[in-house]
Amino acid sequence: MRGNRVEDMRLITGRGKFASDWNAPGQLYGYFLRADRAHAHILSVDIQHTVKYPRVTHVFTGMDAINAGYTRMPHTLRFPGINGTQALAPLRPALAHGKVRFVGEALALVVASSAAAAQDAADLIEIEYRDLPCVVRPEEALAPNAPRLHEDVPGNLTLETEAGNAQDVEKAFAVAAHITRLKVDVTRVAPSPMEPRACLVAYDTVNGEYTFNLCMQGVTTLRKQISAYSQVPEKLLKFDVRDVGGGFGQRVIAYPEYCALMLAAKTAGRPVKWVSSRVDGFLADAHGRANVIDAELALDRDGKFLAMRMHWINDMGAYLAPSAPGHIRNTRTCMSGVYHIPALYANYRVVFTNTAPISSYRGAGRPDIAYAVERLVNQAAAELGIDMVEIRRRNFIPPEAFPYRTGTESVYENADLPGMLIKALKLADWDGYAERRAQSAASGMLRGIGISCVIENTGGAQESEQIELKLDANGIVTVHTVSKSQGQGHETTQAMIVADALGIPREQVRVVQCAAGSTLEGHHTGGSRSTVGAGSVCYVAAQKLIEEGKALAALELKLEPSQIRYAKGEFYSTEIDRRLKLADLAKSGEKSVIGEGIFGSTFPNGCHIVELEVDPDTGVTRILSYCVVDDCGVIINHAIVEGQLHGGIAQGAGQVFGEHVLYERATGQMLTASFMDYTMPRAGWLPAPSMEVHPTLSTVSPLGIKGVGESGCTASLPALANGVLDALRALGILHLDLPLTPSKVWHAIQVARKALP
Repeated sequence: MRGNRVEDMRLITGRGKFASDWNAPGQLYGYFLRADRAHAHILSVDIQHTVKYPRVTHVFTGMDAINAGYTRMPHTLRFPGINGTQALAPLRPALAHGKVRFVGEALALVVASSAAAAQDAADLIEIEYRDLPCVVRPEEALAPNAPRLHEDVPGNLTLETEAGNAQDVEKAFAVAAHITRLKVDVTRVAPSPMEPRACLVAYDTVNGEYTFNLCMQGVTTLRKQISAYSQVPEKLLKFDVRDVGGGFGQRVIAYPEYCALMLAAKTAGRPVKWVSSRVDGFLADAHGRANVIDAELALDRDGKFLAMRMHWINDMGAYLAPSAPGHIRNTRTCMSGVYHIPALYANYRVVFTNTAPISSYRGAGRPDIAYAVERLVNQAAAELGIDMVEIRRRNFIPPEAFPYRTGTESVYENADLPGMLIKALKLADWDGYAERRAQSAASGMLRGIGISCVIENTGGAQESEQIELKLDANGIVTVHTVSKSQGQGHETTQAMIVADALGIPREQVRVVQCAAGSTLEGHHTGGSRSTVGAGSVCYVAAQKLIEEGKALAALELKLEPSQIRYAKGEFYSTEIDRRLKLADLAKSGEKSVIGEGIFGSTFPNGCHIVELEVDPDTGVTRILSYCVVDDCGVIINHAIVEGQLHGGIAQGAGQVFGEHVLYERATGQMLTASFMDYTMPRAGWLPAPSMEVHPTLSTVSPLGIKGVGESGCTASLPALANGVLDALRALGILHLDLPLTPSKVWHAIQVARKALP
């Protein structure tokens, strides 16, 4: 169904409450002094002038973090390495001590009675460094003579791991009629949420509790990470949050600044508030992507896929972030893409560089593997002279093969890939493309068409997800969850699920996310898991409320529970005329139930087709049409699904056409630390996408739903890049790495024209 999101009126009228809007009586203000160089020993930190500055109350340095024990950032890179090794996880004090390893690393916290005083006083800190050579490119970090970031990580290699069967792949390649090879760089990007990071920490000296107001994607994951980092028991960590202005995975993790603020609040005996600047965000917030992939595809004489192998270099930045594993887990899970590929093998080298740490970013590896696979498939089609649609059709996993076990041991639940493709080709008027291309050529433009067919795993869960429903005497049902939306519309979606299950108007349901003091278990929002997980449990909890209500209604109506029926907010029986309203269950006090469940990964899939023109005189690419057919299972709210797809496509366009974090090679200085230098997607880049759905019901969720939050981003990267390269192929341009900026495309065209006979 369609309908307004219930949260929209609050947000668009300026009545939201974001992290920097929180304040506490008597609060102080913090400012972080950050490293101005990429790699150096810290010889001394002189704070004598800073502590004397007016209004300054405290100054904290790396030694304070060491003394507090805030040194070991948690991580979940637990994959077994080659020969039984484990990831090497160096210490990361909440404030740098002994060394700085990337520009922007926090190394001192100044606390004052005003934000301006804290910032001014930080300029008085005198730091003596001994500079060290740096390395910012992951391939160079693996070189034998590369500067070593951590003494306990030889060769800057934190982990080498693998997936699939190398021997089976070798055999398939040995008999292949054709082998396609392609090296792609999935560039480093800055998630750049609308709301800069902020955090207010208060410490209760009586019970030892810390209360946080910050931008986050859910309570439980963040609480576990902060507890592990600070060694403060989880039960003493409380969170209160209202609105969050974007997340994209960046808000999941426990940043070192949060622990430093804990130390400050406890020492000062007063709440301490910090609000990041946009430059701070570029320098020190977790970045995304940053993978280099060497890929090979073996085919037989008929263009059928025999085997694929990939060698990955995963740039982790200077330290392991808590949610780094997505780059490996999700690329392994989806390595086969939408294709039947009998043999798969992937090798991963996970490396440290003198750059900001990498964490999950919308898709967390799924766009990376989709980009590599779909670029490789298009390249194979071009080399063999097979139509790009036909090569996909020949190699799709057929509907009857689902559930399908891949060569890396993941199991796709279900999909109708041929049906998806047929619908997408019709929506895009594929057959009319040749005529449109000729029209573009007549006007001097290079027209291209790009396609991507992708599948991805949603977050899934191995631990229970809990939802609490509270019913009051007015018939209002309050839904409590520990996941947290950052714009996805959970307040609407989850309310719709509960209202529909209970047969009551949506206006009688309200959703409370991450209530202060909540002890519910569950998962953060991320990996397109929230509607599949928390949404499914909303349905389970509603069914539990009905079943418990039947027992209570039976007592009231003096009948057996088996005689009670429920519909549209009322309990009734064919035995008597009397009815009991849902609200009547709470007439003697609030009624509460907790539903729970564990729901694994679903596998949404889709086909994207884009047409675009490249102006050979300027290198500017203009997207002419963008068509999407998506399978996200049962749809709760079409407007929200369309919004998620549209936003994801725009993020993919941003990475394809402009976004790229760049570091100066010799010094490690970031060259793109503001929106003056870092290109964000513009509204005019993307026409309104044409969207249709082709759902197959999920077998994982009781509602038949699949995730959708990352689908647009996962498919748009390869679709757009394939479209540009299709436009340029006539000039002999077979490969360009992202981003496909006008300058890069223009220069490639000039070089290609000179090479033409």
